[in-house]
Amino acid sequence: MAALSCHFQPTYFINYKKVMKTKPFICCSSSTQGNNVKVIINGAAKEIGRAAVIAVTKARGMELAGAVDSNFVGQDIGQVCDMEEPLEIPIINDLTMVLGSLSQSKATGVVIDFTDPSTVYDNVKQATAFGMNSVVYVPRIKQETVMALSMLCEKASTGCLVAPTLSIGSILLQQAAISASFHYNNVEIVESTPNPLDFPTQNAVQIADNLSNLGQLYNRDDISSDIPARGQVIGEDGVRVHSLVLPGLPSSTAVYFSRPGEVYTLKHDITDVQCLMPGLILAIRKVVRLKNLVYGLEKFL
Repeated sequence: MAALSCHFQPTYFINYKKVMKTKPFICCSSSTQGNNVKVIINGAAKEIGRAAVIAVTKARGMELAGAVDSNFVGQDIGQVCDMEEPLEIPIINDLTMVLGSLSQSKATGVVIDFTDPSTVYDNVKQATAFGMNSVVYVPRIKQETVMALSMLCEKASTGCLVAPTLSIGSILLQQAAISASFHYNNVEIVESTPNPLDFPTQNAVQIADNLSNLGQLYNRDDISSDIPARGQVIGEDGVRVHSLVLPGLPSSTAVYFSRPGEVYTLKHDITDVQCLMPGLILAIRKVVRLKNLVYGLEKFL
């Protein structure tokens, strides 16, 4: 946040023979560096939003400029996040109002969108209208929405990063899986989560998509099997996904590659939303330089 420093400064008038001193006036100046990236978090009261608030306030070169959510309206976002001191930033349920107040400062701004697939297009459109770039982390966002956002950003020469995952570990798993796919003809993905979700998850779908169209045809022995217990085939190259809901387990993604006499396993566990924050900070730093839409944080690793 901007720290405001104030001091008293006397005023002098010179009248040839004597100096007349008037009453002092107060001079104030902001100590915030002008090149800080101003960050608005839309969905700030969610678990990931609260983690993002703390991460942004601790990161160099950026500062929290607004918190938008339909919950805890009017409450200080610092207190909602259980921070030691309030941030003096109230939660507001009006993105346009926050964008309007920030646009007057002419500072570089980024809107982080943690909202919903049905509202993300309008949110990015509003941010673009105020000259602000966006980072979108919204599970189950539709491909048609991504295409529409791409056209919007290209026309406006505004940056937008749509991230299916903010986990750097998950991205590294995906990259390792692509490398392994050229050496194995059998691959299956097993994911688990403690809570019921829409399955397969966006993360599993992205891994399956990455492994498709590489000139490989997987699981040839039963590629046409439609037995439900064999999992869902994603894409046209035979990649199968199995989804588990087991309370007590962390959110986990495992990719199994095999051939006769050998099994190669890649596995990634998420135990806390904090693991997404390094990826989020990286996304904020990169999106300010963009003039179009980029899909996937892996483009910057």
